[in-house]
Amino acid sequence: MKGRFKYNLYFYLNGLETMIIFETNMGNIHINVDAEKAPISAQNFIDYVNDGFYDGTIFHRVIKNFMIQGGGFIEDMSQKETKAEIENEANNGLKNAKYTLAMARTNAPHSASSQFFINISDNSFLDYPGQDGWGYCVFGEVTEGQDVVDKIGAVATGNHGGHADVPNDAVIVNKAYIK
Repeated sequence: MKGRFKYNLYFYLNGLETMIIFETNMGNIHINVDAEKAPISAQNFIDYVNDGFYDGTIFHRVIKNFMIQGGGFIEDMSQKETKAEIENEANNGLKNAKYTLAMARTNAPHSASSQFFINISDNSFLDYPGQDGWGYCVFGEVTEGQDVVDKIGAVATGNHGGHADVPNDAVIVNKAYIK
């Protein structure tokens, strides 16, 4: 918590936008995170990027015309150990529009940790307040590589490692870093 405030204050004072690059085996995705409207989620994501957590992970869930999800599994479908869960910031005015980045979570509203998804269509039913009264927190958007997101969203999927909607050919995040 201590580091989050200091880091976010740094962004506000310097007027910086934080650009994250995901180098995947299907191309690069550039993401701007919004540390002003979703400071906890943005800082959490930045911390995972800085720790190298996403390097070697896969997009493990792809649902056509809905979203692509990553940030939790490696290619053999082993789940990576994560940090503590974070507070849901879905009430920040940002919408689950096409090419936005949001925190994935379970049915528990404050259960997000490392997993994220990129909306590949407008998914307003995920917005705050949502069916469960919470919604899914949007904290960034894809600024380059929308074609890569679309390619990932169109891959063939199946059941693997006890999970559904897993790409038949792994979509790997080779490296994630701040530009």
